[in-house]
Amino acid sequence: MLNESDGVGDWPARNDVRLLGRLLGDVIRQHDGQELFDRIEAIRKASIAAHREPGVANDAHLAAQLHALELDDMLRFVRGFLWFSLLANLAEDRQARRDATERHVPGRPDTLARAVEVLEAKGVSRAAVAELLDHALISPVLTAHPTEVRRKSVIDREAAIGQLMQALDAAADRETRDGILADLYREIAILWNTRALREARITVADEIDTALSYFRATFLEVLPRLHARWEGVLGNGPLPAFLRLGSWIGGDRDGNPNVSAATLTQALKQQARRALGHYLEELHALGGQLSICADISPPSAELEHLAEISGDTSPHRADEPYRRALTGLYARTAATYRQLVGEAPPRSPAVPGDPYPDAAALLADLRVVRDSLARGSAPIVDRRLNELINAVDLFGFHLATLDLRQNADVHGRVVAELLRVAGVEDNYLGLPEPARVALLRRELAHLRLLCNPFAGYSDETRRELEILRTLAASHERYGAGCVRQYIVSKTSGVSNLLEVHLLLKEAGMFRPGDPPFGAVMAVPLFETIEDLAAAPLVMREYLGFPEIRALALSCWGFQEVMLGYSDSNKDGGYLTSNWSLHEAACALRHVFDEAGVRLQLFHGRGGAVGRGGGSAFAAIRAQPSGTVGGRIRITEQGEVIAAKYGNTTVGTASLETMVAAVVLASLEPGGLREDMSRFRLAMQGMSRSAFHAYRALVYDTPGFKDFFRAATPIAEIADLKIGSRPASRTTLDRIEDLRAIPWVFSWTQARIMLPGWYGVGTALESFPDRGLLEAMYEGWPFLQAALSNLEMVLAKTDMDVAATYAGLVPDEALRTRVFSAIRSEWQRTHDQLLALTGQSELLQHAPAVARSIRLRLPYVEPLNLLQVELIRRHRAGETAPEIRDGIHLTINGIATSLRNSG
Repeated sequence: MLNESDGVGDWPARNDVRLLGRLLGDVIRQHDGQELFDRIEAIRKASIAAHREPGVANDAHLAAQLHALELDDMLRFVRGFLWFSLLANLAEDRQARRDATERHVPGRPDTLARAVEVLEAKGVSRAAVAELLDHALISPVLTAHPTEVRRKSVIDREAAIGQLMQALDAAADRETRDGILADLYREIAILWNTRALREARITVADEIDTALSYFRATFLEVLPRLHARWEGVLGNGPLPAFLRLGSWIGGDRDGNPNVSAATLTQALKQQARRALGHYLEELHALGGQLSICADISPPSAELEHLAEISGDTSPHRADEPYRRALTGLYARTAATYRQLVGEAPPRSPAVPGDPYPDAAALLADLRVVRDSLARGSAPIVDRRLNELINAVDLFGFHLATLDLRQNADVHGRVVAELLRVAGVEDNYLGLPEPARVALLRRELAHLRLLCNPFAGYSDETRRELEILRTLAASHERYGAGCVRQYIVSKTSGVSNLLEVHLLLKEAGMFRPGDPPFGAVMAVPLFETIEDLAAAPLVMREYLGFPEIRALALSCWGFQEVMLGYSDSNKDGGYLTSNWSLHEAACALRHVFDEAGVRLQLFHGRGGAVGRGGGSAFAAIRAQPSGTVGGRIRITEQGEVIAAKYGNTTVGTASLETMVAAVVLASLEPGGLREDMSRFRLAMQGMSRSAFHAYRALVYDTPGFKDFFRAATPIAEIADLKIGSRPASRTTLDRIEDLRAIPWVFSWTQARIMLPGWYGVGTALESFPDRGLLEAMYEGWPFLQAALSNLEMVLAKTDMDVAATYAGLVPDEALRTRVFSAIRSEWQRTHDQLLALTGQSELLQHAPAVARSIRLRLPYVEPLNLLQVELIRRHRAGETAPEIRDGIHLTINGIATSLRNSG
């Protein structure tokens, strides 16, 4: 399905793309016949010709080829382009893995070793880096947001094909290579015959299982090894476990009625199963390896004690204390598995043992083994043991910290009911904010509880109280590390945070005192433009309460604030969202400095640029000075999880990149060439221009909501079975109530991608000082990162394809008015960006990205055109199941081709 004429050019991954495309073509011929293959080839060539030489004749030829397809052949054609795009992604990822093994690239300090070299050249010592990491926290947080359209079965096939391609690289002879090629053909044949779409909507349990597959495949192996590598880079001895994983899957119930106390229990139980199962596997392997005789290499007294109490009395191991000690460690870990997971471990222990009280106790025993091996004149260094120690330190018995999240409106209603039933306040929700705050602080100051076990509370209140009781039980069972943060969506005032403390108090997770005790931190999530602007005032008031400041200092040592990229973009547009986030971070830094409390920012980024996507390395380095300080959490959502952590090599590179960026953002000296105040003043003006342009279209144009719902596949996306959450937070039919994910996903499918660029052209064109603008672009990482991401989005848009989607709008006057505004602003943004960056075409300065997009576009456009036709027929009342399946397959194919689509 790919040949020399496809414009792949002199691309390092071209041979992989051609090989996989050829094998896919062979599979299609073998399984569905030469005629179907010829039709697909004809469409492919017509699409390439239409892109290479745009014109009416080529466009008409492509349209005629598509129109000639029967429904059954149409589905097969879509599958062909879908699977080719997926295989092209695999080839790109393989190239990324090759690059990852050759990381010492000038100008790319995206490993810790290179970052240290860069810092040393600027006068920052390795000791300073080690000191930063001693108090650091870097945490990717996996979320279940529904932008991953691929089934787990498809992801598994990708992994198998990727492994075979890696084996092909190492093939030493023709016979071995031919055998691998035969296996590749078989895997692609299985893929061709695998159902691409889910038959049933994905459940929270499915989301938990999918996330855990990445822990098994990547994190449990990669993170301990990386920590050992980083210790070698710095050479200052052991590093604390500063890179820790987080998750929302099973605890994020904001707008998701399917997340409950039961899913919280299931998520933590499954995580414990995965962590403890890994430890058992490693302990068993170590027991087989460490056949060290006491007479030849005497152990330490501590190790001998572990051997004596292990219960292992086998005469075959009488003089092998390490094996006996590990037998005891295995038995105790197996008992812990049985206690926390509720079932027998996969491999039964040889002797009985008592469960470990916590992960620290297992860690202490493992360190006894390591310290004994390190004794004497000829110390034995065991890499496997060191990595197991790192793993237990990193993952504990809970594997990943699971955040809870709920909407502030829910907390308000629950607290109001508790106060009313307890006879404290009948109209809590009717109180002004200062009165609410005063009431909540009074309640938090004493030990009396509000909940009455005999009262008849609403279903909502009962569910929330059950979550809190489950939270308390989980802390007892898995340790305090299992849940540390409680995210409060739609935070707009201090009362939203105090309500969470009051609810935590009902479960014994908050206790008043001097200082007070809090087992879980209430974390505000500021999402809209208005809330981001108010964030510094809210946090200044919050940290101004002595009990809250004492809580932050005594229990946690910091206070986290989460910034929402998705809703701020939907609310104010791309440029204003980026600038509001930047300004909020700067202002929060000053507020926290005044309060003497360490700030930890949690960045709620998505996959698409409209939701904060793009290069994580560039985004972290572009953070305002002083806002990172070695501590950051970042969401990893939807399709991004597979792209960044789908295998150990890419996962290693992704985690290395994050650490390097945090170290550089925290310690790299330097400043802007221009006075920062001038840059900020200029950006404020541009942000206002972009904001007004965006709001004028999206919120002030009569009928815009109707245009959006008709010109994009939003209704069809809502019917896809790709997530456990509804597409809207409420049943209202407003843009404000639509979730940001389907909002962005819909525009992406229609190739308009409006959330990633609209309003920027107006802002750039209206800026009066061109020289200042050029200086800002040349010397300011913030603007560079913002415009680099925007440029990638513009390159993936296509206003001609978009016009086809606009044709779905039945109201001609509305269609003309809205789409004309969109097309004009796109052209303005395109022209202004090229003028500012000095390019003659988009991505001229990023040829690898341009090449990747250029390869895909001929495979995306036919899917777009078919999608429009199928949507038209579906909305006209045609009920054939092939039409619905075809729409969903095209959504899948377009998302796969464009990659960062949600």
